[in-house]
Amino acid sequence: MQAWQVHENGEPGEVMRLADVDRPVPAEGQVLVKVRAANINFPDALLCRGQYQIRPTLPFTPGVEICGEIEDGRRVITNPALPYGGFAEYAVADAAALLPAPDALGDAEAAALHIGYQTGWFGLHRRAHLQEGETLLVHAAAGGVGSAAVQLGKAAGARVIGVVGGADKAAVARELGCDLVLDRRADDIVGAVKEATGGRGADVVYDPVGGTAYAQSAKCVAFEGRILVVGFASGAIPTPALNHALVKNYSIVGLHWGLYNTKDPRSIARCHEELTELATKGAIKPLISERVALGDAAAAVQRVADGVTTGRVAVVPEGVAA
Repeated sequence: MQAWQVHENGEPGEVMRLADVDRPVPAEGQVLVKVRAANINFPDALLCRGQYQIRPTLPFTPGVEICGEIEDGRRVITNPALPYGGFAEYAVADAAALLPAPDALGDAEAAALHIGYQTGWFGLHRRAHLQEGETLLVHAAAGGVGSAAVQLGKAAGARVIGVVGGADKAAVARELGCDLVLDRRADDIVGAVKEATGGRGADVVYDPVGGTAYAQSAKCVAFEGRILVVGFASGAIPTPALNHALVKNYSIVGLHWGLYNTKDPRSIARCHEELTELATKGAIKPLISERVALGDAAAAVQRVADGVTTGRVAVVPEGVAA
């Protein structure tokens, strides 16, 4: 089969190499999955760079989120078991981690329903306890993680303010349903959020960016607000002033979705049931901005790493309709 492999760490466009390799052999408790679509996530770039929290043995195949078909013909979504990732024609996955692909979604959309939407659901509902009528501020609202949070926020009855970088991404954020869209390159984010909320600020902030975005969030979070720390796509990890959290009475809430796989795996299945129901009702639908052939995966991962994409980019092996 064909698979992309990383033999040394570096930028995805430089270190990913397409190769003919043997099909992976599932270990005990694993299954072989024919990849129908693999969604590109920012962690794929971090894996290539050697900057992710796990570092698979070299060489490895990136691709942490797929929709595929197993031996009995069922369509599933799952996280492949690295080093046999999803940017290949076949991958292996833990049998216990398989989830049914929603009938309402195509392969590329189903592949994108997993990590980003589970992260959004756990963050907004389990960690921040978002309530109907509250104001949700989403950074990088047109990106893969942010777009999921926007849709989930709207589905929960929140008023959603999206922050993006540039006019093209602003248009995408509006199409996703944001009630107000702010351009971090042109707008006064703090002032605009306060004005839009009558001086109160945002009840919940969804921050996958870090750096300047976090600093802005702390200045415009509401009384008893919750700042969700989801990631650091900017590359800058903030160092919060805890005295500021004390005097303004807000919470800084961390979210590492992967921990639920080991600490509370049943919650993953329950969350998937909720997401499937929302997808069936049309309340959420992953935004697939681009579908690329397997041979173009490295360039696509690099674009995601560079932050120039919107929504999700899906890798679709040749001959598979997604």
